[in-house]
Amino acid sequence: MFTALMGAGASLAASAEDDVKAAYSAWDAAFNKGDAGAVAALYSDDALFLPPTHDVIKRPAGVEKFVQGIIGMGTKDHKFEMIEAREEGNIVYAAAKWSATGKDSEGKDQTWGGVATHVFERQSDGSLKVKLNTFN
Repeated sequence: MFTALMGAGASLAASAEDDVKAAYSAWDAAFNKGDAGAVAALYSDDALFLPPTHDVIKRPAGVEKFVQGIIGMGTKDHKFEMIEAREEGNIVYAAAKWSATGKDSEGKDQTWGGVATHVFERQSDGSLKVKLNTFN
């Protein structure tokens, strides 16, 4: 029985990791297409988005506006690289490294990056929606 329980736990962990990787791929693809609306659709109706600007951004509409501004500044090539993901009930939390190409003060390409924390809520169809996103 212990082996069966351990196997189930490993399966849940693998599922959480796979699902977070898929969510990150969807986020990156939407951002890199310049589709802020598709990025915002990945967030729950009660989402909080906390960027390093110290703004408190709420709900998908706020996320869309913020992301559109970042895209409008010429930011491209966004990439999440998952560090770790864990699942407890219908909550999945994850940490990732992120990188993107932005513009410096002279308009030249500059690599940006940092770490991000995400709290996802598993939906009834098994998909994940971001409830909390913070990054530096």
